[in-house]
Amino acid sequence: MYCFACGSPLLAGPPPWRCSACEIETFDDSKPCAGAFVTHQGKLLLVRRAHEPWLGYWDVPGGFCEAGEHPIHTAERELLEETGLRVRVTGLLGMWTDHYRPPRADLPRQTTLNIYYHAVPLGTPEPQPDLHEVSESTWFPPDQLPEDLAFPLHIGPAVAAWREAFHNGTLTSPLPDRPGGGASREADRGRPDDP
Repeated sequence: MYCFACGSPLLAGPPPWRCSACEIETFDDSKPCAGAFVTHQGKLLLVRRAHEPWLGYWDVPGGFCEAGEHPIHTAERELLEETGLRVRVTGLLGMWTDHYRPPRADLPRQTTLNIYYHAVPLGTPEPQPDLHEVSESTWFPPDQLPEDLAFPLHIGPAVAAWREAFHNGTLTSPLPDRPGGGASREADRGRPDDP
């Protein structure tokens, strides 16, 4: 591993790792990610991964937060990049931790903090997947989701929470921290026209 500040090798041992040149410490922090459980006409949008880790597994659209990017923006951006769909986040589903890849002795563990939102599509809900990101995208009924889901440490509890919210009709919630202010907050108070 290498220093994020100067690129020099990090000293071996348990974290935090000290840089051999500038002596800055690198911690084993969770990397923030965001995604959205997009619901339309009673179905959930999933994408099949086109790259490792979990190549070929189904996944909730999402990805890593960029520096300074609000997780709501990450979820909306990743949906557009992976599926071509513009979405509106309607509520917070929850947060779960996991590891980005299965454990390997030759690679450091990369822990993720996965922040999931509820969302609805804006405009025509016909995904056009970016084949560099995902090999396909499909709308699934809530009780017919595929078993081969990526990121097994957290996806089970996240899907269970989404199913409960779906069956209870609670796919919206206040988003007081939504970037952009008042107009978006007003929109968040409404129910999606199609839970």
